[in-house]
Amino acid sequence: MSPDLQGLDPGLLLAPFAAGLLVLATHVPLGIEVLRRGIIFIDLAVAQVAALGAVAASLVDLDAVFHGIGLHGLGAQLAAGLAAILGALLLTWSERRWPEIQEALIGLVFVFAAAAGILLLAHHPHGGEHLRDLLAGQLLWVNWQQLLPVAVIYVGVLALWLGPAQRWPRLAFYLLFAVTVTASVQLAGVLLVFTSLIAPAVATRALRGRWRIPAAYLVGAAGYAGGLALSLYVDLPAGATVVCCLCLLALAGLCCFRPGAGELYCATSNPEDTDPDQWQTKTTTI
Repeated sequence: MSPDLQGLDPGLLLAPFAAGLLVLATHVPLGIEVLRRGIIFIDLAVAQVAALGAVAASLVDLDAVFHGIGLHGLGAQLAAGLAAILGALLLTWSERRWPEIQEALIGLVFVFAAAAGILLLAHHPHGGEHLRDLLAGQLLWVNWQQLLPVAVIYVGVLALWLGPAQRWPRLAFYLLFAVTVTASVQLAGVLLVFTSLIAPAVATRALRGRWRIPAAYLVGAAGYAGGLALSLYVDLPAGATVVCCLCLLALAGLCCFRPGAGELYCATSNPEDTDPDQWQTKTTTI
């Protein structure tokens, strides 16, 4: 049963929403580039490889090495980052070696990393819970202390992306991508990281010029705001709820914007027509 709306504290959503905006800050421009290059599932694969690194670090208690100097969680971050970089290097090599099947190889990297994580946690007493957290994240429990180091990383990523990275080769793009995803997975989980990358880019694919990126940011922010509010009110997992909201917004963007024209449209079928190619289209210029 849903909790009483008057008893809810909207302040609980401020840190998770700020985390979502941080993820979107880097994933919106990178997602548009990923969509342009046609390597859609690279984010999902690299994120899963980073999660595999974090799983391996937890099994050997790598964080214990850094407890003495007050850097909690640094071991998992380093392991996840190293794994993501190795995954990016592997995908760069595979693209040069077998460019015609790169998307299929990205899919294989994802399923291998996911299956390897399941095997590593097969005998862990909390393995199922750990896998769920890696996939769906714990967005609702993010605190402000976790956001500062991620914000510093994202500022560096955006500075490089808006500057020299535009002229870098494919390898440098993959490595920058790996660093970004590593930070994001620790905040939001694999599924939400992938959706934050792809959904705003898909929703705004019909837009051109300077309006696309602001529109994509608005789509992403709306998905996070609506998903977090719904999860708090209906008592649902925050990460999964935001993922569903972003996917629905991506579908709405595809339905409402006609590629290349920047016009809202809705396709309506004539009952006398049996051929979908004969459907009429009503347009409204925006």
